Amino acid sequence: MIHTQIQIQIDGKNINARKGDNLVDVALDNGIYIPTLCYVRGQPCLGTCRVCAVQVGTATAAACTVPVAHGMVVTVNEPELADQRKALVESLFAEGTHNCPSCEKSGRCDLQAVGYEVGMMVSRFEYRFTPRQKDYGSEHILLERDRCIFCQRCVEFVRDAGSGQKIFSISGRGTTSRIEINVELANKMSAAEVTRAVDLCPVGTIIEKRVGFNEPIGKRKFDIRSIRERALAGDPQ
Repeated sequence: MIHTQIQIQIDGKNINARKGDNLVDVALDNGIYIPTLCYVRGQPCLGTCRVCAVQVGTATAAACTVPVAHGMVVTVNEPELADQRKALVESLFAEGTHNCPSCEKSGRCDLQAVGYEVGMMVSRFEYRFTPRQKDYGSEHILLERDRCIFCQRCVEFVRDAGSGQKIFSISGRGTTSRIEINVELANKMSAAEVTRAVDLCPVGTIIEKRVGFNEPIGKRKFDIRSIRERALAGDPQ
């Protein structure tokens, strides 16, 4: 395949690129970082998080949705744009329940890392802490729904190896939206596939069940008989 070489400009820097390449990739390959939460290099763009907002010509666009074209002029590091990206990140923190110190994904979380990168300290928006029911149904995966930012990475990029069916989906609309898991398909996932799904999630929504789930919910020591009942009966703790 013959790739047409073009020239674009990002933040005043002249850059040679291949026509049609993704703007996020072109920028990164030339030392310019554009934050993203839904985009995965080598995969189709989703354009769901909008955290990669840049100015292309006179219009604001999600960089992950932009194929580069000759003569394109892009602005990334401009105060108003930077604040817009920061506001989007802050809104994601405000809309979910992201208690970083107690989250298993802390230190490996894209949202947390992007928050640091854009200089977020506290969200300018009111925290909602919307409660969403956890899903323990799968043998290998716990869904912490209240952390989901609806990037749709798992929906589009995690599929059953045999049938190609989607393992994750989103139900509801607006404030009633929530991530769902096909338990039958999820239970067939290999350890490597589970790890990939966990790593693909930019937050702590998809969690691998480990030691704490060796006994099913409802059959653990204190699920069966409370610590109070055991103590009163003289049972060993």
